[in-house]
Amino acid sequence: MIKLLDGLAAEPESLHPVQVTEGLWVVPQWCTPPDVQATNIIVNPGLAFGTGDHATTKLCLLLLDGCIKGGEHILDYGTGTGILAIAALKFGAAFAVGVDIDSEAIASASQNASLNNIRPDKMQLHLITSKTSSSSKDDSTFAVMESENTCDIQTVTTDNAKFDVVIANILLNPLMDLADQIISYAKPGAVVGLSGVLYEQVKYIIERYSPFLEDIEVSKMDDWACVSGRKKIYLNVR
Repeated sequence: MIKLLDGLAAEPESLHPVQVTEGLWVVPQWCTPPDVQATNIIVNPGLAFGTGDHATTKLCLLLLDGCIKGGEHILDYGTGTGILAIAALKFGAAFAVGVDIDSEAIASASQNASLNNIRPDKMQLHLITSKTSSSSKDDSTFAVMESENTCDIQTVTTDNAKFDVVIANILLNPLMDLADQIISYAKPGAVVGLSGVLYEQVKYIIERYSPFLEDIEVSKMDDWACVSGRKKIYLNVR
């Protein structure tokens, strides 16, 4: 939850099961799944972003549903309720890491992982702290907080922090400022999904990420968009 997109101060009774696509539902903990044979992602949203209602969450879920074939390692950058990392595992991914700057989001994601019977060895969650300089975006760094120790995010991820899928459902400004970091976690050829942006903002994301990505596609729902592509095998970035 880098930034709440839907406000999520809703009362529990106002939240209901959401059908993302045929066979895929996001179901609040207090509701009975409408289709027990479907892939049901059980959530207790708390104060974190990710109820399944927001268009960007749905777009990211659809992207994951389409790109995960089985056995992938996933990074959910700005995990919120953990819904995307949990979904990826239910779709067949082997391992997921979720990171967020909000402790309430990490607590929510941890609870939701338990609700979905996701074992700790399948999904890691880490609270990160933003150390962004107001004078220069080049000074922007992220570190992982574990107990009292601060370390670089790469020390808590596997395979030298190179993932098969990296998804970031945050907002325009952090997507722009943290592009180098987000891309650095993806393997060459990995799928990178970027959302939390309005459709009218897509041009800025494409301009920023086109040096890194190929086969760029844009999906749209309501006024929101998700930009996806594959990390170039050979980067020629100045």
